[in-house]
Amino acid sequence: MTYVRPDLIVQQMVEAGARKAALPARQLVLRGFLGGALLAFATTLAFQVALETTPIVGALLFPVGFVMIVLLGMELVTGNFALIPLAVKERKATAGSMLANWAWVSVGHLLGCAVYACLYGIAVTAMGSNMDAAMAQRLIQAAEAKTIAYEVLGASGWGIVFVKAILCNWMVTMGVVMGMTSSSTSGKIVAMWLPILTFFAQGFEHAVVNMFVIPAGMMLGADVSAADWWLWNQIPVLLGNVLGGFLFTGMAIYAAHRSKGEAPAARPQGTAAVLPAAGQAVEAK
Repeated sequence: MTYVRPDLIVQQMVEAGARKAALPARQLVLRGFLGGALLAFATTLAFQVALETTPIVGALLFPVGFVMIVLLGMELVTGNFALIPLAVKERKATAGSMLANWAWVSVGHLLGCAVYACLYGIAVTAMGSNMDAAMAQRLIQAAEAKTIAYEVLGASGWGIVFVKAILCNWMVTMGVVMGMTSSSTSGKIVAMWLPILTFFAQGFEHAVVNMFVIPAGMMLGADVSAADWWLWNQIPVLLGNVLGGFLFTGMAIYAAHRSKGEAPAARPQGTAAVLPAAGQAVEAK
């Protein structure tokens, strides 16, 4: 059978977090770059399909990006918000290496999303000759809805986007864990698909998606400043994603399935990563 028991999944979560914390900055940036670009590809696919059909059909297809990221071993910082703290808790990683991972992967995401936004903007507007293209207008509307619409509500708007970010990464990190429930590729794909569809269909706020949508909208003419982007979306979304992933997935599943008799492993010398046992499912990002 390809099903992996929950107690073994918790072990995989800790080991995956340790491996990620031990990666060098160069690999984190590159994997983050590719992860951000792949998620941006999926976002424009979902928007395009939603324009041609209905939003739920776009949401049904959006998880293709997450699947590619996981199966190719790329990095997604929102998934790391759930995994690496568990490695720190069991002393298989340090708080410093955790923060370094989050920072370098985020840099990679910003670069990957920016490159895709530039290339996609050229493609969708025919080198700037058709700024009224449906997808260009869709990205402009999305960028303004994710920033200005919250700004006009003041503190309440900041609170709303923060809560939406918590709900989002509760599901995104659940997708990470669900990918560990099977040792087969097909099983992983089906399991991961469900929570990712759930978050996207409800319009929750994902930090990496927004690293593409908002700058892309700004490039195409959205009435959004860099301050609007970071103050009214990116910062509260990052904070909400951290809380949602760490608390409601990472710590909750750890507490639910970690055996009481298991003692935390001693902190390893240096930053050597712990490899998964033979037969276990590969890690999800």
